Order: sequence, then structure tokens, then C-alpha cells
Amino acid sequence: MNIHPQEMKQLAAAQTAPRMDLYAGIHKALRALMADTLLAVGRMDTDDGLELATTTQRVCELLDFCASHLAHENQFIHAAMEARAPGASDVIAHEHEEHEQHIASLGALAGALLKSPPAGRAGLALELYRQLALFIAGNFQHMHVEETAHNAVLWSRYTDAELADIHGALVASIPPEEMMYTLRWLVPFMNPAERQAMMGEMQAHAPAPAFAAAMDTVRPHLSDAEWAKLTRGLGLAAAPGLVEA
Repeated sequence: MNIHPQEMKQLAAAQTAPRMDLYAGIHKALRALMADTLLAVGRMDTDDGLELATTTQRVCELLDFCASHLAHENQFIHAAMEARAPGASDVIAHEHEEHEQHIASLGALAGALLKSPPAGRAGLALELYRQLALFIAGNFQHMHVEETAHNAVLWSRYTDAELADIHGALVASIPPEEMMYTLRWLVPFMNPAERQAMMGEMQAHAPAPAFAAAMDTVRPHLSDAEWAKLTRGLGLAAAPGLVEA
């Protein structure tokens, strides 16, 4: 994808004056989830029926999450790009179609592994590991293009307030169960400033029970030091248990 010189100026300016970034947080979540799932497949004991079932389920959850992410980007971000820069999302949109095909094939491979007799599991597990690694490698490159080229288009054509509205509409479309799954992979892999900003926004605007549930979801995945920084920044007691609603 070619970036217009004016868009390159917007991208460079964002390095010194940060802009509203629709990709940064969710892509951190995706990278963490993808890497963690790949490692789980690589170390899986295919002779252990429970571990086999648990790990293949994790692969399926990753694939479902990726499919949902593609749909969100197509519906909200690509639509915004096309509204003011027709054709700007064409290359990535085509890659999205390829990703959907890859997701389907990986799901079929995971299903075949789960149903395979013991003698065939090792070979199928290795094939799943390799194919998943290729899918992840392609996604890492794909996300880099979105974070650079796509952001350049968005920043040159939308104000931060407009981008915040797009983000708000996207988030509002996500069902509660998917949102909790997203937070589990999103918040722990942010840096402290990003984490406090996101949870502070939720603390200010979400119903108290929803905020408490979100904090309970991320607590097991933060170190004691990270949890203390977050709760201190939010004006909460750094208690080891649940956050009071």
C-alpha cells in the first residue's frame, strides 16, 4: 500500500504528538493471545486427552476471536477509510478474506486432531503447530501495515474526536462475553499508562458491576506490582481480592 506524502507527515507527527490509535491496544491483545496459543500447541501432550481437548479449544477460541476482529475492522474502520479515501483499504481487505480462509482451515485441522485416534495425533499436532505459526506470522506483518499505513490514512482525514466516536461505536457493538475475553488479553499486555487510561475510562463511564467484573477478570494476569500501580492510579485500595462495586 502506498502512503501519500501528507499521510507520512501525519504518521511522523503522531510520534511526537500521539493521536487516537484504533489499532494499538487490540493488536497488543492479539499478539499476546496468538503467541500464547502457539506456545501451548507446541508443548501439548497429545497422549493426555484432557490437555488435548483444552488446547484445541484454545485454538478454536483464538480463531473465533480473530474472525470477530476481522468483522469489527471491516464494519467500522474500513468503512471509515473508504468514506474519505476510497480504495485505501483494498489491500488489507483482500488479506482479510485470505485470513478468513486460513481460519476455516485451521479450525478444520484442530477438529481433525481432536477426533484423531492416538496413533495419528502427533503428526496432526505438528501440522497444526506449523500452520498456526504461518497464520500468526502473516498476521504480525498485516497488523504492522494497519498500524502504519492505515493509521496514516485515518489521521490525515479524521480528527481524534471523530476517531473516538468510531472506536466507541465499535466497542458498543461487542457482546459482554466477548468484551470480557478481550479485556483478559488486552489489559495485562498494555503498559501501565495505557492500562490505567483504559480502566480509568471504564471506571468513569461503565456501570460499577461491569467495572468490578473487568477488574476481576484482569487481576489474575497482573503481577502484584502491576496491580498495585493500577489500583493506586485508579484511587482504589490495592487489595488482593475483588474490587468492590
